[in-house]
Amino acid sequence: MPRPEELYLALVKKALTFGLWKDEPGLPIAALNDSRPFLKRRAVDLVSNVLDRAGLELATRSRRTETDRQEGTFWPRYAHTMIGEKRLDNIQRCVERVLEDKVPGDLLEAGVWRGGACIFMAAVLAAHGVTDRRVFVADSFQGLPPPDAKKYPQDAGDPHHEREYLRVSRSEVEENFRRYGLLSDQVVFLQGWFSETMPAAPIDRLAVLRVDGDMYGSTMDVLVNMYPKLAPGGFCVIDDYALPGCRRATDDFRRVNGISVGLTQIDRTGVFWRNDA
Repeated sequence: MPRPEELYLALVKKALTFGLWKDEPGLPIAALNDSRPFLKRRAVDLVSNVLDRAGLELATRSRRTETDRQEGTFWPRYAHTMIGEKRLDNIQRCVERVLEDKVPGDLLEAGVWRGGACIFMAAVLAAHGVTDRRVFVADSFQGLPPPDAKKYPQDAGDPHHEREYLRVSRSEVEENFRRYGLLSDQVVFLQGWFSETMPAAPIDRLAVLRVDGDMYGSTMDVLVNMYPKLAPGGFCVIDDYALPGCRRATDDFRRVNGISVGLTQIDRTGVFWRNDA
């Protein structure tokens, strides 16, 4: 018979991924319009505006499989996370392992979108009655930054900053925490670009560092400032290692800092390693 905390965390994972319901409706066509060529974008805007006046919308057809939901292969309409259950499982294993091994430090995610992964970190702490560790929620809450090609030429031409869908306000993330009953003094918000917030973050020690920066510069800004605070035995998780900029930043950082411990694949995009320093 599963323990109560196991049942609770399984339920939270299902809720965060919209897995409690049969299927999640597809995204409105206009939601991803910023990635389309100009003429297609204008056409979609025109059709969407006409339908909106009639109380209708044009949406993608949802054909998501259980594998899609497990691996987080799509951008969801209502779910509070897009990382899928496999990466949520990884969060649970990492947090529970540092608790079991008494690895000191707080938990941090840099790049939170709607907050689902951070909410789950807080849920794992709550399930185990842990009140002396904090969950840091780091995000600009206005999407990704424009590429700084002078500092990070690897990001030249990166389009992530144009995607409105990735812009989620702090108030929305706070409300999502509140819906799960997990907004508390243990949850600390770090608002701003990583290049500004990471060097000044009020963090002494981390047990779990989760990086979801997508771009080379964002990933590097987090690793340079936060990895030195990762306790021996702590975990570093890279959410978007499949993206070229993120992969290159991770590989460059590990090479420069002599990190030889191997990467463990979580799913098609996520990887992690344990700090053996």
